[in-house]
Amino acid sequence: MVPSNSVFSAFAFIGFVLVTIPLPCHLQSWNTGTCMYIAWTSLGCLTQFINSIIWNDNVVNWAPVWCDITARFIIGFTVGIPASSLCMIRRLYRIATMQSLNRTRDERRRAVVIDLSIGVGFPCVIMALEYIVQGHRFDIFEQIGCFPFTLNTPPAYPLVLMWPVVIGLISAIYAVLTFRAAWWGKARLEELLRTNCHISASHYWRLMAVCGVEILCTVPIGLYPIIMDATQHVSPWTGWSDVHSNFSSVEQISTDVWQKELSNVVGLEMMRWLYVFCAFVFFAFFGLAEEVRMGYCRAFRSFARSLGYLSDTSHTNTSAYG
Repeated sequence: MVPSNSVFSAFAFIGFVLVTIPLPCHLQSWNTGTCMYIAWTSLGCLTQFINSIIWNDNVVNWAPVWCDITARFIIGFTVGIPASSLCMIRRLYRIATMQSLNRTRDERRRAVVIDLSIGVGFPCVIMALEYIVQGHRFDIFEQIGCFPFTLNTPPAYPLVLMWPVVIGLISAIYAVLTFRAAWWGKARLEELLRTNCHISASHYWRLMAVCGVEILCTVPIGLYPIIMDATQHVSPWTGWSDVHSNFSSVEQISTDVWQKELSNVVGLEMMRWLYVFCAFVFFAFFGLAEEVRMGYCRAFRSFARSLGYLSDTSHTNTSAYG
């Protein structure tokens, strides 16, 4: 049974809000991979929320420019989320195998540049390469909204479709190596984390858990469209001119049509619910962490103070006397 579109809209908006809550804490710790994961996931939830509202019970091409942008970004989301997870597990691996967590500013800046190249630069490259096998501007599915159209032709597999699986497998290798290093050097790792001000032991293991869940989902979900497309008719590559001969067209597909095929229902619904799932998983591990709860308290005190319910003097006195 497919959940109603209104249910998805509600969960997508809640996911957008929840996943952004821990962002300030991760920005302070220079955790680029986690920040990119939050950014990709929150933007994915927000995009799908807007699409589900605009194209609820209709397939009218209300916003062609919006669709051009979001259809391209959907390609980026499918690569950006696993790529960000790869950056996260790489950082955990470096922590598990290094003798000290103290790095110079230049080393941290270099690590940020590498992470941004993987988590932002590479998805942007795939977004650009998708144009080679993009048969027309985009599709509009009723309830779903804008969606990219990638022609089922042999170049589409190495250019677009395979990368979530490849990144997921690389992350899996890093995860095995990280677990092994952390297990054999558990005492040293805990000592390093105990003396580090940027990441605690509980934070480290929560990041490991998030990466583990993401890796377990990325490979099978990434394999699904590859298998489904490969078992259907694969069109031969007929050249740039022929592929883009009717590029300006937009296909508008009602629910009566796309819900006839179970593979369409599974693929489209899985794609948009994936962002919500990632958001809720991340919030489950980090949304109620101690450092985030402290942020909630500070935000609540600031809000109460702005309304006049809490004075600076009373807050100072309370802090001074316990």
